[in-house]
Amino acid sequence: MAATKSSAKTPKLGYADARPAPVVLISGPEQFLADRATRTIRDALRQHDPALEVHDVDAAGYGKGELFTIASPSLFAEPRLIRVSGVEHASDAFIDDAKHYLDQPADDTTIVLRHGGGQRGKSLLDALRGAKGLALGAIEIVCAEVKKDAERLSFAQSEFRRLDAQVSAGALRALVAAYQGGLGELAAAIEQLVSDVGKRIDDTDVERATEGRVEAGAFKVADAATAGRVADALLLLRQALSTGTEPIPLLAAINMKVRAMARVYGARGASGALAAEFGMAPWMVERAQRETRGWSEVGLARAVDLAAQTELALKGGSRDPGYALERYVLFVARRGAERTRSR
Repeated sequence: MAATKSSAKTPKLGYADARPAPVVLISGPEQFLADRATRTIRDALRQHDPALEVHDVDAAGYGKGELFTIASPSLFAEPRLIRVSGVEHASDAFIDDAKHYLDQPADDTTIVLRHGGGQRGKSLLDALRGAKGLALGAIEIVCAEVKKDAERLSFAQSEFRRLDAQVSAGALRALVAAYQGGLGELAAAIEQLVSDVGKRIDDTDVERATEGRVEAGAFKVADAATAGRVADALLLLRQALSTGTEPIPLLAAINMKVRAMARVYGARGASGALAAEFGMAPWMVERAQRETRGWSEVGLARAVDLAAQTELALKGGSRDPGYALERYVLFVARRGAERTRSR
């Protein structure tokens, strides 16, 4: 009995696998991915029938009966796409009507429900995710927030694949570092880069495209520090600070690499298996393993502690935050060897 209940679940897909279905729930807070999934569904329906009618409904301002009026058959029986936004703020009338709609869905109609998160409309979501949704042929497209470095790299990589373009590992990382805002900005930058440069993107292409973006300079400091190039790291740090790069992005860039080094330190196995275990791309694992050479476990642990102390100093905990950041950069560049500057 329990097994039957647990198996009655609406399929969950990623945004890249979005497709039409009688009812589609697009859940999660990442609006760019949700918009991408919605467009994919619309384009697929239009390709099948250019006469597709598209209707937009605001669930928060919904009036009773509106859904059934839109979904009712028209004279020429054109297929319909009903896009419902703001289900997380839905009116009681919408929730009631949507639950009734699940009992009698309209023919040749695709309804897309956008729910950004929260408990509002839970009874409707439960119905969609359970046996009723499964019987309808419903699907859920999950658009979770993309926050981790590895997730942003994976997203960027998928964007290049979508455009049938190839990008070097270094170019990919530099591009993601340069565009730390929303996914829309990063996706637009990738599209523009492929349009300008072509299907093969290398480090030089990205360096030219991102020239002047302070985040790109931060990763040059981080690369030099983790490579053990002490003089270069110190010079690049001072150049970055003098040209307007804020200390916090500099620290974040170094921390990203130090955290990766700490995760893979001492790990054994193929890069693919380790990548799955640590939530990293295989090339990231291989690079981090190379960068741990010369480090001790104690040194890496101290680097993680020093990173936290440096962040505190940069956020007002020190009268000399510049010294704190320089000390951390030198500690990393010297692979855990700490020297005190004379004062």
